[in-house]
Amino acid sequence: MTLWALAAMPWLGALLLALLPPRRVLAAAVAGAVALTGLALTLSLAPAVFEGQVPAWRIDWLPQLGMALGFRVDGLAWLLAFLITGIGALIVLYGAWYLSPKDPAPRFFTFLLLFMGAMLGVVLADNLLLLVLFWELTSLSSFLLIGYWHHRHDARQGARMALTLTGAGGLCLLAGVLLIGHIVGSMDLATVLGAREQLQAHPLFPVALVLVLLGAFTKSAQFPFHFWLPHAMAAPTPVSAYLHSATMVKAGVFLLARMYPLLGGNEWWFWIVSLTGLATLCVGAYVAMFQHDLKGLLAYSTISHLGLITLLFGLDEPLAVVAGVFHLVNHATFKASLFMSAGIIDHETGTRDLRKLAGLMKFMPVTATLGMVAAASMAGVPLLNGFLSKEMFFTEAVAKSGHGFMEWLLPVGATVAGIFSVAYSLRFIHDTFFNGEPKDLPKSPHEAPFFMLLPVGVLVVLCVVVGVAPGPVVGPLLAVAAQAALGAPLPDYHLAIWHGFNLPLLMSCIAVAGGVALYAYLHSHVKVHRLHKVPGWIAQGGKDVFQALLAGGVGLAGALTTRLESGSLQRYLLLLVLAALAAGAWPFLSDGPSVQAAAPHWKDLNPGVAAVGLIGIAATVATTVLHAQRLLALVLMGATGLVVCLCFVYFSAPDLALTQLLVEMVTIILMMLALHWLPAESPPESARWRRWRDALIALAVGLGVAALVWLVLTREGQSISDYYLATSLPLGGGANAVNVIIVDYRGFDTLGEITVLVIAALTMHALLRGMPALGQIPDPGAHPLMLQLISRLVLPFTFLISFYLYLRGHNLPGGGFVAGLVLAIGLLLQSVAHGQHWVAQRGGLLDHRAWAGWGLLIAALTGAAAWLFGAPFLTSTYDYPWLPVVGGVPLASAASFDLGVLLVVAGATLVMLLSIARLARRST
Repeated sequence: MTLWALAAMPWLGALLLALLPPRRVLAAAVAGAVALTGLALTLSLAPAVFEGQVPAWRIDWLPQLGMALGFRVDGLAWLLAFLITGIGALIVLYGAWYLSPKDPAPRFFTFLLLFMGAMLGVVLADNLLLLVLFWELTSLSSFLLIGYWHHRHDARQGARMALTLTGAGGLCLLAGVLLIGHIVGSMDLATVLGAREQLQAHPLFPVALVLVLLGAFTKSAQFPFHFWLPHAMAAPTPVSAYLHSATMVKAGVFLLARMYPLLGGNEWWFWIVSLTGLATLCVGAYVAMFQHDLKGLLAYSTISHLGLITLLFGLDEPLAVVAGVFHLVNHATFKASLFMSAGIIDHETGTRDLRKLAGLMKFMPVTATLGMVAAASMAGVPLLNGFLSKEMFFTEAVAKSGHGFMEWLLPVGATVAGIFSVAYSLRFIHDTFFNGEPKDLPKSPHEAPFFMLLPVGVLVVLCVVVGVAPGPVVGPLLAVAAQAALGAPLPDYHLAIWHGFNLPLLMSCIAVAGGVALYAYLHSHVKVHRLHKVPGWIAQGGKDVFQALLAGGVGLAGALTTRLESGSLQRYLLLLVLAALAAGAWPFLSDGPSVQAAAPHWKDLNPGVAAVGLIGIAATVATTVLHAQRLLALVLMGATGLVVCLCFVYFSAPDLALTQLLVEMVTIILMMLALHWLPAESPPESARWRRWRDALIALAVGLGVAALVWLVLTREGQSISDYYLATSLPLGGGANAVNVIIVDYRGFDTLGEITVLVIAALTMHALLRGMPALGQIPDPGAHPLMLQLISRLVLPFTFLISFYLYLRGHNLPGGGFVAGLVLAIGLLLQSVAHGQHWVAQRGGLLDHRAWAGWGLLIAALTGAAAWLFGAPFLTSTYDYPWLPVVGGVPLASAASFDLGVLLVVAGATLVMLLSIARLARRST
């Protein structure tokens, strides 16, 4: 229960914020309460996790597809959940004081809680498909947060870029997960993590590995996908502090840690992950030194440290994995505090430009002290937490052997990146808090309010405490998290400040001394403040390539659309028919039909049926020949529909016949409304060859469909129809197999179909609502009195017949679909006889859009009600309660679902027809 509540709490909080009045203090209080409650729930799970247990909660959703809704929390998941909720609570407090009174705070905190819920879902999911679902939700919610200031172009651009890159990576991850599930035979996380040998022995393992890594690399801004992160700095600073230090960018490295027991331990993993991490580490650190924006410097330093964590996992050594988990925690603490410090500086000075900022130590001493300690931790200064994980990194870089040039490239790359890290950390400290006096600041600098400084202070204290006493403070947490990441016993290691004089210590000394010298050189000789671009080839990053690919894709799509979308409905129909013809003919042309067709025979042909069929054929041919005369063609199409209706009657399908008849009536009304705005005759076809072309295509399609129907009707084997006929009553509680199929056996299909119907109706209503009248219909003075009288007399019978057809549908011909059409026709008759204005004045219950919405809701709730009884979605039941005098009454839960179908069909039909009719406004 605790685990379920932890996963659901942020979503419920976001829903509550959406329903509450838009008040700033109330929104912050709700968000803070949700974050603190989540933190408390996480802490309540600590005793079980630290004892080695894995608390779990799970319900099967689609077991046939391996889909379950469940959560589990091991040491690694607990660590991330602690960071998400703990830092999330600090960010809520910080954001409440950071946001301007003009900013819509409720919207901000709603988006923040949505993201928190998505991140918790990623780290707690016990099913790979569920993990991917929450993974994509993090991309969507981060899009909303990055684009929070949507009036700014850079915010919109950054949000789109982040969504494009991380969304594309999510699709790769989905493909990799599906491939892993196919190979292993399960999506359950515990099962998958235990199938390492089975997966890595499969020939498709490299493909699955690359797809999963693409998802991780794009999310954690690894080279060459790193460029989206600096552009995401257009978001408010609380967003940057939360998403881009402690949560979203950590999702990628969390995935590496989570999947390490499954995907690690091979050469593919080592070379791809380690080289990507090393490139990201060095590129991010190099570019960070030349950034003039405080958040830009922190963004590229984040990229570099994410590369460091990735490299540690890529080294494929147990101690390297421990170091990677340790630096994941350390980086979250010092980088979140640095981002919040940058936000305070921006908030109190009006700028983040390092070329203007200087000497803030005397104006903002508390902020400066906290920022300098956090920056020192980022640089790896002793007695701070960043130093400990950096030392572990240097140790692993030196210890790795057996891979040729990597034996010297890893130590050299680590040392160079360390030098760059010290240099950009010094620039953050010196150029912001010292270096003379500030220049042209938009605001007079002053210290921030206490509650903006408090979250920064909490994190900085953690940096110091962990750095001074790592064993007792973070040792147990690191042990349980690293063991979960390894999926194996922990190696021997010791968290301590001093490990003696060794090569990693020498590398640290070189990094500190080299970083100080490099920054001094850049400051005094290169004049870094005067640079307008980063020196070297990496100056352009990947943004230009991304924009070029995006522009090329848009251009290609535009050219293709222009080529295909000519505005001609005839052309669209031609392409559609040709595609269907090619798809249907391909199996016969390539391999021939898989079944042999029976020879045609005429001995059992009924002359009456043949005569009716010939009438239908004649009407169809006449429709084609006389298509230019639109009204006559419409009448002939109606005759064709009636012939089809009679065919259903002949084949003992009264349900289909009744439905076909009513659909024909509605279709005729719809087309009559459309014909009002069309010329009486179509323009003559200009080219004779087109008529011959269309005739040949039509003949080919007709013969192909006839051949396909013949093959189906004469094939050998038992039809599934026998199963439905035999089980509809004992299993579905209804003698009408057609209705039982619609509302029970294939209820999920029906739910999808009525959803599409509602969407189509509302789309038509939205498109036509704002259109001006296409013309004026002369007002004859009054509606025909006879039509008004007849329509009023018919209306009660329409309701009665509709209700009767609905009630009998489960056992006799009828049902919600037919009843809805009858009701729609009766109400449409009122609009024709009296006018829509007259109908609208006679009751608010005639809002047909509401009918469709309520019907869809009733159908969905009927399906969800099965969950209350531990049954799958849309499971139905039935009973025959005995009533005095009446006797046994057949009752099925599917009747509620059928009621939803009735309301949707009636409401959507009326919305569509009346939307078209509304175009003809009567003159007044």
